[in-house]
Amino acid sequence: MADSRTAYRTCPFCEAACGLELTIADERVVTARGDRDHVFSHGFVCPKGATFGQVTDDPDRLRRPLVRRGGTHVEVDWDEAFDVVAAGLRPVLETYGPHAVAIYLGNPNVHTMAGGLYLSPLVKALGTRNVFSASTVDQMPKHVSCGYLFGSPLTIPVPDLDRTDLLLMLGANPWESNGSLATAADFPGRLKAIQERGGRFIVVDPRRTRTAAHANEHLFIRPGTDAFLLFGIVHTLFADDLLDPSPYVDGVSAVGRLAEDFAPSVVAPVCGVPADRIRSLAHELAASPRAAVYGRIGTCTVEFGTLTSWLVDVVNALTGNLDRPGGVMFPLAPHVRRGTGTGKGFRVGRWHSRVRGLPEVKGELPVATLADEIETAGDEQVRALVTVAGNPALSTPNSGRLDRALSGLSFMVSVDPYLNETTRHADVVLPPPDAVRKGHYDFSFLALAVRNFAAYNPPVLPPLPGSMDECDILARLTAIVSGEPSSPAEPERLLDAALRAGPYGLTLEQLVASPHGIDLGPLEPRLPEVLRTPSGRVELCPEPLAADVERLRGALDREPDGLVLIGRRHLRSNNSWMHNVPALVKGRDRCTLQLHPADAARLDLTDGDDAQVTSRVGTLTARVEVTDTVMPGVVSLPHGWGHDVPGTRQTVAAAHPGVNSNVLTDESVIDPLSGNSVLNGIPVEIKPLVRS
Repeated sequence: MADSRTAYRTCPFCEAACGLELTIADERVVTARGDRDHVFSHGFVCPKGATFGQVTDDPDRLRRPLVRRGGTHVEVDWDEAFDVVAAGLRPVLETYGPHAVAIYLGNPNVHTMAGGLYLSPLVKALGTRNVFSASTVDQMPKHVSCGYLFGSPLTIPVPDLDRTDLLLMLGANPWESNGSLATAADFPGRLKAIQERGGRFIVVDPRRTRTAAHANEHLFIRPGTDAFLLFGIVHTLFADDLLDPSPYVDGVSAVGRLAEDFAPSVVAPVCGVPADRIRSLAHELAASPRAAVYGRIGTCTVEFGTLTSWLVDVVNALTGNLDRPGGVMFPLAPHVRRGTGTGKGFRVGRWHSRVRGLPEVKGELPVATLADEIETAGDEQVRALVTVAGNPALSTPNSGRLDRALSGLSFMVSVDPYLNETTRHADVVLPPPDAVRKGHYDFSFLALAVRNFAAYNPPVLPPLPGSMDECDILARLTAIVSGEPSSPAEPERLLDAALRAGPYGLTLEQLVASPHGIDLGPLEPRLPEVLRTPSGRVELCPEPLAADVERLRGALDREPDGLVLIGRRHLRSNNSWMHNVPALVKGRDRCTLQLHPADAARLDLTDGDDAQVTSRVGTLTARVEVTDTVMPGVVSLPHGWGHDVPGTRQTVAAAHPGVNSNVLTDESVIDPLSGNSVLNGIPVEIKPLVRS
């Protein structure tokens, strides 16, 4: 292509951290493909990464701030927008105090340098206890379980995919999601490599996902019962004398006592996995010199999410596969300082939510109670809201209620590139620049990578006239709420300082000179260095988790629900904000209600029918897809859809609206240890739609 140039970039669309090779012409990205020389992804790219240019050039992206006037959003300059923010936020803070302002942080923040460097100062300046994020509709159970085991909620072991011979995956579908809380570019390729070297991977899931279809074995399991299966494995490890605990682990015998009531014969009727297979799984994990158990969103967004997340690592620890090559290991990111092996440990409940009394976890409250805090009058009622890169009007439980609550706020400001289902309620929308016009470094994902590496990308294109860098937007907001003067943001200087103080002694200059990244080698054993527990040991049986086992034990004799709803991921969909890309929504309708043939026949439904789906909190109509990929008694809807509300400016999404599954999820049901919403295993009733 004439007058074109090549640039390199880390894809910011999911957790895989793949390298992209971009072709730039006429000051725009014209093609994006996998960077074959990238030290981590080696040329892999998924359909989302291939649309990098379409996302950055989306004509619906906001390029200038918007201010609501007379019910309509109009463009203004940055000074005027921040004047409106100050006029809206300062009176709320001064009249009602800091807790009258809430902040919600969406998951795209972990894909930006701004999110890694400038959100914490903003939250600190606000001084509010009403901090909410996507973590409590996603991954908080894993943070809590790791916090108790290892002393820090950010110390998360990942499967050593490149060396394991046996991988047991629960509630994970990396063929479509590219992995999560385990950064692994080309996760499918890494799974195939396990098989090619003579190993196996086994998938446990209520659906026969694309990942399950490629697995050596797929085990159907009733939604939300993974903890029973795992406890059955733990019981067998003790009963059959298969224990080989990892070093630095305390509390083994206490776990054994807790497991006594969860024999495979007892848990099999609950989870649906045969008792003999539960026992044999335990023997296989114990016998393999390199085995790993990995659980993800399907194990977190359930009633016993924290217990399940804990039991994943209990099995890893009891079989000697914690911190062992081929098992689960702790990455060493280039910007993170090494630890001393001891610390203050982890606790929750430093404060509680005003209305429901829910405990703080990791500095935030469950988003399931955000509507309560807005709607319930009284001292410290939430009257103003700041959202950064989030769409809680679609992504949180009983989102219809939250959507209505947002319209009653006194003031709302959103940092977001779109006028979407949430930001349509905002008084001010502050749009960050697209990814190609800012520097990129993965503060979060390099700390979760299955192989240690480093990568930084400078901006590929200059800022657009009249734009503002996202770091400067957040710094300006921080200045407004703190009442202090604003200073220009310096993310690259902060990154360079962190790299120099990090374990490899790297510099930003070195990363800039290495556009394909720097390989830092395979994961290495890091115990006890990574621990932050007072004992300096892995505390395998912490009291809060042990106490919650009684709740699990009480569910052994519970009558199962009739039909239950679970979520679903698609390769071309990464939450709501990617539904405005034509290439990612074209083709067949993927927002369907999947239903097993036996259930469809019983309900007198056929493929293509419309069905009415009702839960305790809501009702919606969805198109039926009859398929044996879901087990009987289970129905499935993908998340992130529902783009049919007025006041948005997402043309493509509005033409492919789908339905919002979170109309059905119940904000009153959460995992009590983590505050995480229960988005899988929702009891529903289904019947054919009767048209008038």
